[in-house]
Amino acid sequence: QDNNTKLIDGDFAFELYDTYGFPIDLTILMAREQGWEVDMEGFEKGLEEQKQRSRQAASIDTEDWVELRDSNVTQFVGYDFDESDIEILRYRKVKQKDKVFYQLVFNQTPFYAEQGVQVGDTGYIESETGERISIIDTKLENGLNSHSINKFPSDITSTFRAVINKDRRKKIENNHSATHLLHHALREVLGDHVEQKGSLVEADRLRFDFSHFSKLSQEEIRKIETLINSRIRENNPVEEFKEISMDDAMTMGAIALFGEKYDDDVRVIRFGDSIELCGGTHVASTGDIGMFKIASESAIASGIRRIEAITGEKVEEYIHSQDEMIEELKSIIQHNNLKQGIQRLISDNTSLKDRIEEFEKEKIESLFHSLKENITEIDSINYIELKTSVSPDIIKDLAFRFKDYFQNNNFVFISGSNYQNRPNLSIMLSDDLVKKARNAGNIIKEAAKLIQGGGGGQPFFASAGGKNPEGIEEAINKAKELIFKK
Repeated sequence: QDNNTKLIDGDFAFELYDTYGFPIDLTILMAREQGWEVDMEGFEKGLEEQKQRSRQAASIDTEDWVELRDSNVTQFVGYDFDESDIEILRYRKVKQKDKVFYQLVFNQTPFYAEQGVQVGDTGYIESETGERISIIDTKLENGLNSHSINKFPSDITSTFRAVINKDRRKKIENNHSATHLLHHALREVLGDHVEQKGSLVEADRLRFDFSHFSKLSQEEIRKIETLINSRIRENNPVEEFKEISMDDAMTMGAIALFGEKYDDDVRVIRFGDSIELCGGTHVASTGDIGMFKIASESAIASGIRRIEAITGEKVEEYIHSQDEMIEELKSIIQHNNLKQGIQRLISDNTSLKDRIEEFEKEKIESLFHSLKENITEIDSINYIELKTSVSPDIIKDLAFRFKDYFQNNNFVFISGSNYQNRPNLSIMLSDDLVKKARNAGNIIKEAAKLIQGGGGGQPFFASAGGKNPEGIEEAINKAKELIFKK
């Protein structure tokens, strides 16, 4: 949502509740103090999804770990290698409803486990006999990298070659490194008040939540994109500082990322002026990112904005899709200069609207004179009835023309229209009839039932739409009957 809506995103409210234990009642109270409301429908949806996940989790049957080798330590080699020879230390079987999968722990692994902001690696392990088993996810459990597989190896005691999905990892690294450049660019363009409030790094996109007091202007977005793409073209190499003290990291000017947990000894990643504490994997140099593009910018809470962005191939795909759309628009408007073509269409549209207005005025005038020649009297009351296919707006103008013509005295106007296959009923009563307890609003509610619709209005004028054009004649007769009943 943007700031004008004054609405806190339901997903964000649920994240505060689910992840950080922040009570929803307190979120609502604090929001109202600032003139905001909470999207409770979105919150309730998140709550229901959580309940479903809990029910599913409750149905998970996790067997005990089977120890194959006496070791509780997994060495992560994924910073430097994307494949390595491994042995399986332990495994366990997991059942969830009708699905069965297994979790494996290796003595060493190139697979990055999901933690902080970065999703886990996928890939495969291959045995000495050539049997290949897919790794569908990697998560951190009790300090160990747990690798999920759907198929159990024929020989679990064999030595395997572990290979990550290099293309997927590369895309994740592009987005993770771009997240660091984005954080730095936001602080440079918007100010040092910007702090990260959440982040997600996937293969196809990155998401970055940050503190800021207003919607970003188009100019600010362009400055941020330009700054980041400039840093990418500089091709700054990554500088990695392993196992340095937190004090030394802070002295370097490192920024801690929201959601990350840090030990006494930390890892620092630097790309030029961008310096952050981070345990994730990154590109060798910023040029590997290729290109950066902000896909969307929005508010998720008061004072918190969200940017979603893409990098590398995804930016190329975006540019190509925009080019295709532009070419398609050129073909539709039959003009090579899109701006001039649109301006021409706007001008033509304005001219057509003027002509339509003139036509409608002529139509109203023609209908008015035609109906005036066919006015009948019922109980000494001037009665005008119209069955037509013109728009409700024209009918309303006609009704008020007759109001002026009769000087709002002694007349009834009833119209039934089937405009664009949508039935419409309108009633206008003169003031003297309203004073005699006739009420157009009440009458039309009854008559509109015959066109399977409803409506209302004032005692002197009311209209109704419906779904059944076949009932127009009957609806007119019903209105007539109710007006002239003895």
